[in-house]
Amino acid sequence: MKSHRDPNRGRKKERQMQISLLLAQQIAQLFLILLMGYVIVKAGLLKASDSKVISVLMVYLVCPCMILNAFQIEDTPAIRRGLVYAMIVAAAMHIVLLAVTALLHRPLKLDAVEQVNTVYSNAGALVIPLVQALLGSEYVIYSCAFIIVQTVLIWTHANTCLQGSFSFQWKKLFGNVNILAILAGMLLYLLHLTLPEMLQNTVNSMGSMIGPIGMLLAGMAIAESPLRKVFCTKRNYLVAALRLLVCPLLILLLLWAAHAQTFVADGKNILMTVYLAAITPACTTITSMAQLYDRDAAHSSALYVLTTLLSIVTMPVMIGLFDLLM
Repeated sequence: MKSHRDPNRGRKKERQMQISLLLAQQIAQLFLILLMGYVIVKAGLLKASDSKVISVLMVYLVCPCMILNAFQIEDTPAIRRGLVYAMIVAAAMHIVLLAVTALLHRPLKLDAVEQVNTVYSNAGALVIPLVQALLGSEYVIYSCAFIIVQTVLIWTHANTCLQGSFSFQWKKLFGNVNILAILAGMLLYLLHLTLPEMLQNTVNSMGSMIGPIGMLLAGMAIAESPLRKVFCTKRNYLVAALRLLVCPLLILLLLWAAHAQTFVADGKNILMTVYLAAITPACTTITSMAQLYDRDAAHSSALYVLTTLLSIVTMPVMIGLFDLLM
């Protein structure tokens, strides 16, 4: 008897391999840049403290330009529906993440720093270049939905956890340059206004630097971290497992059970954009906030370093599973 192979199944497996391989290649490229940042500090050419100057460029120039550029696309009903869908999915993902930490913080004795590092991801610097490489620049706009939800929660929930008391900081939320860039970008998008060509090219050039600069900063941060403490502290691996494996797997299973990719046209690609943001390493902003509130910033920094390095392996695996199930 002749065996009849399903050609669609074969093509699907080939696509899964291509996506996982492409993601692994892109992550490898970004981590080579991270290595450059590490080497330049270890060689004494720059100090780790010099990263603060680069951070200013990143936060106040590169990120806003990237966000503005993401909204410079044609307005269609499909894109509007996709944005609403991405926002709802992003909010649902954060509810799951918050629920996980609420249920596990007592059994696992998670402190405030460990809880917020489990919930909040490094969704900007790492995700945007990956989305551009995997799906194209037209999908970056859906990443902004995740960034909006996360930024609001960072300055409410995370701020409360680390400070130890509830404090809704309106000025820091709406004074956040990335939130302002999102609001400006949305306004231009809804009014069907496009930037002049020269300005558009400038914004695009600045925004495209987000991946390299973000990884250079990560490498410089790792260079000043005591790596023995990062890798030899067993507790760090518990939080890393929650951030990179447990939570992403739980979210993926819930998306699969809900058939979430069928809710809108092009749902799978939009969903992948949001899911990518949820499976990245711990958020750098959390370490800065931990320093501000004297909440063991060294532990937070160690979690950032460990999750960043381990994500080289975990992110391609999670996206491979996503493509298999969805």
